[in-house]
Amino acid sequence: MIQTEDWGLIEYNDAWRRQQQYVREIQNGERNSTFVLCEHPTVITIGRNGTVDNVTASDVELLEHSVSVIPINRGGDVTMHNPGQLVGYPIFRLTDFKEDLHWFLREIEECIIELLRFYNIDGERVEGLTGVWVNKKYKVCAIGLNCSRWVTSHGFALNVENDIKEFGYIVPCGITDKEVTSISIECNQKIAIKEVAEICTSIFSKKFA
Repeated sequence: MIQTEDWGLIEYNDAWRRQQQYVREIQNGERNSTFVLCEHPTVITIGRNGTVDNVTASDVELLEHSVSVIPINRGGDVTMHNPGQLVGYPIFRLTDFKEDLHWFLREIEECIIELLRFYNIDGERVEGLTGVWVNKKYKVCAIGLNCSRWVTSHGFALNVENDIKEFGYIVPCGITDKEVTSISIECNQKIAIKEVAEICTSIFSKKFA
């Protein structure tokens, strides 16, 4: 029922324009629900519930490292994308599944939890928060969605082998008492993002068959 695409390493704004195009095509019945995986050069995005106050790096520091700050229409607060992080955009017509955005978010979390089991990582939810966590303290996957006429956009950001130090530019998701981690950190070894992407595609394709 869904198509899958790999956009590789793509600038955030370019991916956002392509998402908007796909949303229109799906709304008009010109495209099937499409699951996109990609990576982004380092960029900070601020969701509808976010504030620039949660960007802790100075304008000078961001300029020196060529890091843009982009307000966007997904849910959630501030997040970071960088190479080695697997970004997933499930651009789905929920009418084909269930017209319930909360249900869809929980299904995405369940897919990520299932993926983490491949690496013997116990992913879990934290009550009152979105995303997937390790030991209820370390966020390994952030999730933020938008939905228009029951077609979703945006999605999840799963830390695989990315530079976690760059999250020091922000207060991730506006949460001050939690930290971030990655699959590579939890496994204490380098994990190929391509391998993770293949597992992820298989899980989502089965879940939304």
